[in-house]
Amino acid sequence: EDAVAGLLPRQHGPKRASKVTEAAAARILALNKEGKNQRQIAGQVGLSVDTVRRVLGLTGPAVRLAEAEPVERQEEDSAEPLVAVAPPAPRTEERRAARAGVLVEAEPVFTEGAELPLLGLLLALPALAATGLLEEASDLFGQLRNGFYGLRASLLTFFFLALIREPRAEGATRIVPADLGRVLALDRAPEVKTLRRKLAEMGGLKLGSQLMGRLAHRHAQEHPEAMGYLYIDGHVRVYNGKRALPKVHSTRLRIAMPATHETWVGDANGDPVLVVIAPLQTSMVDEIRELLPELRRLVGDRRLTIVFDRGGWSPQFFAEMVGAGFDFLTYRKSPLRSEPRRSFTEHQLERDGVVHSYSLADRWVRLRLSQQRKGEPKTLRVRQVTRLTPDGHQTPILTSHADLTAAEVAYRMFARWRQENYFKYGRQHFALDALDTYAAVVDDPTRLVPNPARKQLARRLARARLGLVEAQAAYGAAAAGNQEAQRPTMRGFKVANAAAGQQVIKAQEVVRSLEAERDRTPNKVPLAQVRPEARLLETERKLLTHAVRMSAYNSESALARLLAPLYARSADEGRALLREAFRAAGDLRCANGRLEVCLNPLSAPRRTRALAALCELLNDTQTTYPGTEMVLQYSVKDHPSLTSTAPLCH
Repeated sequence: EDAVAGLLPRQHGPKRASKVTEAAAARILALNKEGKNQRQIAGQVGLSVDTVRRVLGLTGPAVRLAEAEPVERQEEDSAEPLVAVAPPAPRTEERRAARAGVLVEAEPVFTEGAELPLLGLLLALPALAATGLLEEASDLFGQLRNGFYGLRASLLTFFFLALIREPRAEGATRIVPADLGRVLALDRAPEVKTLRRKLAEMGGLKLGSQLMGRLAHRHAQEHPEAMGYLYIDGHVRVYNGKRALPKVHSTRLRIAMPATHETWVGDANGDPVLVVIAPLQTSMVDEIRELLPELRRLVGDRRLTIVFDRGGWSPQFFAEMVGAGFDFLTYRKSPLRSEPRRSFTEHQLERDGVVHSYSLADRWVRLRLSQQRKGEPKTLRVRQVTRLTPDGHQTPILTSHADLTAAEVAYRMFARWRQENYFKYGRQHFALDALDTYAAVVDDPTRLVPNPARKQLARRLARARLGLVEAQAAYGAAAAGNQEAQRPTMRGFKVANAAAGQQVIKAQEVVRSLEAERDRTPNKVPLAQVRPEARLLETERKLLTHAVRMSAYNSESALARLLAPLYARSADEGRALLREAFRAAGDLRCANGRLEVCLNPLSAPRRTRALAALCELLNDTQTTYPGTEMVLQYSVKDHPSLTSTAPLCH
């Protein structure tokens, strides 16, 4: 009988009297007036957050108050049940209008339903709003050409694909179109060819650098506390295709390979702020010098410290930076001598709950300046903080800062590895080095490149000098073996060895001729004389994809920082939790101007609790879905247990 009963449909509605008495409801209202949030109220009253919301009339049907006497079971007033994995509403008329070229862009239309895949992507929208990607792009690009998918849908697609680790346009082939379409408030996500076409259209406007600059200014406004120290480093994006691109030395691979050279700027947290495509064969000093005016516009008149590695070593440039109102922090290149052991003392610094210990020596040194005019100082006085490692290695750090502690100097310098960590994480998760387009542009024909003719002359000269040495060696060997009884004079020796002497004279003439020809040959010539067909990879589309993926990474970083106090293992598992949450399914309902997102529980109860607490914080932002007035409201279903029934949203 029990087995048969299990197959029968259950009767819906309340099974027992409500726990919410009139006294409990009154207390909930009173605590709400005191400014308590819903989670605090639920904890004090002893009810679930969902029940508190219903009492306050924020979501769902009103709560039935408990009666003094038991009442008969009655059907609960509730909203219409959601359809599981509901298919998106067809947009036939709009697609017909798009084909006719009269539709500017499809308006967002949400699909209500239960167990909708990828609904967790909506968690990133509050953080995306903080980056300003959609607003700045809309202000800069305006509207794209008429079509079903406009600027909003295209950028959101790239953004969501990056969050689920399919950042390239080809990633759309590995996602069910309807699943991503529901999150986009459309019937389906755009196809690969559509994404490529939209990216090409935006790239054709050549506004990638301006968009990057606007996003950097927005980042500086949103995170002023992280803009006091800016980290600059070069990144070599290796190319493995068939085009004969110029070669750049890759420090990571320890070899010169065809590549594109980029210069990245990161904030004190290691989050990317700005990227520029660096001209080929440009030194780090020149790259930083070009960036200084833009960085000053970013931070205004506040004090700014530029942190970089030994590639930017130049005492002359250090003096320029200090004169322009910047501080610098870098490793010392080729120190003159090691610090004596007695100079080192132990220092400690606490940051983010972690105690950092260093053995440091702190003193002031002078760097010799070159190319100084008469009356200008010949040296630059800077501070040197040297770290001693347990194995005896010393790492000298130079800075113009006088008011930082030695431990702070070391901490800020070694925090440069956060930028390296971003490069590694970006390659693994956000396709940082991906080839997003096969398009190429003509290289600058006036760009000076090493003269191949001079290189060939150098090889010929090396062979000629080797021949001269061999001829001289043969002539010397003959002189050493000369029989003085037969040829007592040098004249006699020369006559007897005239052929060997002529070989030496001819070799000397060849060397002198090649040296003269080499001196007449310029070291560098315009590229047009060497490789008139030279090409470079197109950069505009790469800047656009960098902007989207930077926004995705920074959004994930912002959520990870919110999650840190809510999840004990956030340092090790925080981003993994977010990756799981982004792919989580859930229920979507539109009610009273709100877009209610109720996500399924995650793989472990502790993760579900952390996600629920994160949702409470995101709800306080009152973020609206892009292109609508619908306010996003997040919640998470209770984690199922062995004895529980279907999980409920709370």
